[in-house]
Amino acid sequence: MPSRPQGRFSKNGIPMLEQIRHDDILELRLARPPVNALNPEFVATLRAAVEAAPAQGARGVILSGQPGMFSAGLDLPALLQLDAPAMKSFWHDFFALCAALARSPVPVVSAITGHSPAGGAVLALFSDYRVMASGPYKIGLNEVQVGIAVPEAIQLALRRVVGAYRAERLLVAGAMIDADEALRVGFVDELAEPTHVVTRSREWLAALLKLPPTAMNQTRLIARGDLAAAFADLSKLGVDEFVAGWFSAETQTTIKALVAKLRAPKAAA
Repeated sequence: MPSRPQGRFSKNGIPMLEQIRHDDILELRLARPPVNALNPEFVATLRAAVEAAPAQGARGVILSGQPGMFSAGLDLPALLQLDAPAMKSFWHDFFALCAALARSPVPVVSAITGHSPAGGAVLALFSDYRVMASGPYKIGLNEVQVGIAVPEAIQLALRRVVGAYRAERLLVAGAMIDADEALRVGFVDELAEPTHVVTRSREWLAALLKLPPTAMNQTRLIARGDLAAAFADLSKLGVDEFVAGWFSAETQTTIKALVAKLRAPKAAA
């Protein structure tokens, strides 16, 4: 059966998320131009879609982006406009999105169609499997470079896929690594040509779904039990402490300088 669009979610007329059905696989295509940056509305929309997918009959989910960009991570200019209560609400929702992925009753594959820094890398880490576009694309948790400490529950997700020491080195440096290095250290599971990332993700997931479903899903949930347990109680994830860190002088100064740099006109060649 051919793939078919199922819907397009928007906020105030601005597209945010597309749903495309491939038989019993639901593709959630991030569609918030220009770089799929994560703001409060986008995070809430994606979380709702991930949580609703099994009830819609999806036996597996694919997260995908646009060619060259999976997600650029947090929408820093938008988040800088939030006061402390709104920021607390955002981080609670972001951790709830991580929880939805970590605790999903159906397998999730990230089709990393291009660059995937910070929040984009987080989405990928909480998926069951990661297929990344080959070529000049980078992925990593570069939060330290922008003045943000990486929470323990997110560090756990990276340790699970690359090992404790490698995770420490990547996290503390806020390193962004290219696709080949990401494959070498286990950050992603495989590379595919940029135009075949979603196709390869569908192939991997379809093969998994051919296994006896009860045995596969029960084994999967046991294997991911540590990740799910980390998000069993969102109130214990230290959201208040994280928000306090966000509003610290160091973090605010670093983020504002980065945003100003991004907004500055490019020098003439």
